Amino acid sequence: MTTDERDAPVTQGSSRSTGAVALTPQYRPPWLAPLVDNVDQVPQAYRRKVPSELLAAVTEAKATGTGGRDAAVLVLFSGPGSEHPSGALPDDADLLLTVRAGTLRHHAGQAAFPGGAVDPGDAGPVATALREAQEETGIDPGRLHPLATLERMFIPPSGFHVVPVLAYSPDPGPVAVVDQAETAIVARVPVRAFINPENRLMVYRTGAGRRFAGPAFLLNQMLVWGFTGHVISAMLDVAGWSQPWNIDDVREVDEAMALVGSSEEPL
Repeated sequence: MTTDERDAPVTQGSSRSTGAVALTPQYRPPWLAPLVDNVDQVPQAYRRKVPSELLAAVTEAKATGTGGRDAAVLVLFSGPGSEHPSGALPDDADLLLTVRAGTLRHHAGQAAFPGGAVDPGDAGPVATALREAQEETGIDPGRLHPLATLERMFIPPSGFHVVPVLAYSPDPGPVAVVDQAETAIVARVPVRAFINPENRLMVYRTGAGRRFAGPAFLLNQMLVWGFTGHVISAMLDVAGWSQPWNIDDVREVDEAMALVGSSEEPL
């Protein structure tokens, strides 16, 4: 595959498409191939880390298909697309994340993939993810290659049925906060920051008299946990990027949030 082919803009069509926006897995770089080619394993890896009580609620919601709203998020990897003999992860590969404004009613101050609820005019979850990402980060959808969609997942706290859309760009261009009332931070976080065992821990919160714990990533600008932390952890496992880390380092969410620094850099 040539560099020109990889740099081609998002296309419209029906080949392996979801709605009107075509999925183009052929544009994945070699280092993303283990994840894209095994993307159907991500939900299983995700469920292995979800507490049993929460998983029961997710499974029931999926089975009934009732209640909640449909949504989509953009899981955008960026990095060089040039061929590498070993297909090794480049040092400068990154993942696009946001931190929600602290004044929002739901999930205030939480790190998240850009995304949101489906609008009536959206032609499927891929279109939703691209639109929401543009609205939140100012990113140009024409620079992105949607590669695959993950299985729809139910998020009990928000009541959303979310479809993560895996995408790639060799150069996504500038990104920034568009609306400070909705987003506090937009950052392209190095993938190696998530791999680094020193940045990994387990966090828990309590609800209805129960404690729910899951994987998290403590960075200078954000604590990545909850749905987003689970998905990233699962992707690291499926891609073969995970390194051994201390799963016995378990902290309450607020305690972990207090450790988040104020550096301008994500690390």
